[in-house]
Amino acid sequence: MQCSKPWRLLLIALATVWMLSALQRLAQADVKLPAIFTSHMVIQRDQPVRIWGWAAAGEDVTVSIGETKAATKADDQGNWKVSLPAMKSDGKTHSIQVQGKNSINLEDVLVGEVWICSGQSNMQWSVRQSYDADLEALTANFPQIRLISVPQVGTQEPQKDFKGQWEACTPQSVREFSAVGFFFGRQLHQTLNVPIGLIDNAWGGSACEAWVRRDLLEKDGKYSELLAKWDDTAKTYDHAKAVAAYEKQVEQWTEAAKKAKAEGKPEPQKPRPPQNPLVGNHRPANIYNGVLKPTIGYGIRGAIWYQGESNAGRAYQYRDLFPLMIQTWRDEWAQGDFPFYWVQLADFKVEQEGPEESDWAELREAQTMTMDKLKNTGEAVIIDVGEGRDIHPRNKITVGKRLARWALAKDYGINIAAQSPRYKSHEVKGDKVIVTFDHVGGGLHEFDVQRSVGFTIAGEDRKFVFANAKVISPNQVEVSGEGVSSPVAVRYGWANNPVCNLQSMEGLPVTPFRTDTWPGITANVVK
Repeated sequence: MQCSKPWRLLLIALATVWMLSALQRLAQADVKLPAIFTSHMVIQRDQPVRIWGWAAAGEDVTVSIGETKAATKADDQGNWKVSLPAMKSDGKTHSIQVQGKNSINLEDVLVGEVWICSGQSNMQWSVRQSYDADLEALTANFPQIRLISVPQVGTQEPQKDFKGQWEACTPQSVREFSAVGFFFGRQLHQTLNVPIGLIDNAWGGSACEAWVRRDLLEKDGKYSELLAKWDDTAKTYDHAKAVAAYEKQVEQWTEAAKKAKAEGKPEPQKPRPPQNPLVGNHRPANIYNGVLKPTIGYGIRGAIWYQGESNAGRAYQYRDLFPLMIQTWRDEWAQGDFPFYWVQLADFKVEQEGPEESDWAELREAQTMTMDKLKNTGEAVIIDVGEGRDIHPRNKITVGKRLARWALAKDYGINIAAQSPRYKSHEVKGDKVIVTFDHVGGGLHEFDVQRSVGFTIAGEDRKFVFANAKVISPNQVEVSGEGVSSPVAVRYGWANNPVCNLQSMEGLPVTPFRTDTWPGITANVVK
């Protein structure tokens, strides 16, 4: 008996669905690796080699590096992971084979030191945008430095993978890579003579809370108002409506531009398209889920970080938020208290004629405080590197080298100065204050002029004036101020863009500080 046409069409449709489903199941059966594992990668030396991926549920998977093998079975969700013995850095290239129902071969794999390069735009800032970009690119033939960048994805849903791949450092590949990351990695490579892997996941303009898991922010209890603000945004923001309004503005602008051109007048500024804040770089947990999560667990030595500008208006909050973020990363990576080094905010904005309160100074203070809260951390001070009119200083090589000092001194046993001089204590003697510093290296040095520039001093009235200051011993400065007969507080480099010149003989700038604990302008700002 022949089927009617409608039945034949239905049977064909069902067969097609079955075939597509079978093909999909077959495709899912293939062993797969996330993008963090590709040819040209660098394996962290002296640590167990952790590799993971996906396959069909229950599928047997074997991972081999040379003669070393590890076998496992994919779980009910198709996830698998293995751990192979730690490897030494021998300068040779290796191959990795992953075998299941299919096989994957990764070639040109090196063993060396791997670092995360993270933060906002000053870490994202590329070699191409930095000083001497042409010269730096010309000499960037480093086959044993490997680079990978993670795309910017903001989401509340944890991601397992990203689009990217490892590649060798060449004059072409380095141009768009993080300048701070590259200069840091190059210094390590040239000093240690081992392969270096750099993972750049920086996102310009990002806020610290976007790098932290949402549940941890909720559990902490200090961020309820910040989270509530974002929850309200999620309920009320309509991106389609914002786009429609933008398109209408563009239509109006087009007509206005035509009219201005006909009348010989300047063209009005074109409207900017709306940015969806719900998938952006400020929403709590967005970057953690979309950018950081797919790399967590990959063997690393440590992380370097350049961020804080976006949180300057909530500097007091950063005192707890930043350490929370670092600890979260360490807990999730399960590698113990791995090294975490950051860049203190540079000098920026207009130089003021008198002492000022400053949210940027308060953010720098919060960054410095983090060294006292978490071990195995360090701060690269660059108060001498910034540009008043540009939030992105182009002298990235100095930044990278100051971060490299920390790693070389603390993690690789190189005997060099790493930490900037830092306030230790002070003593009031009549109308003068003697300030004592730690970590002065070869001694304090006044750059450019023979007096210590950048100090302010105040009495009980809390009115600061520029101070007269001078180095009186390798680790001490004498500070006084006109009209301040009974001083109670001293500050140094306490401004958005301070003029200051005190450093160690090794050229590391003194860390900005204050001796008082008077409430700052961001003390009660939480969202």
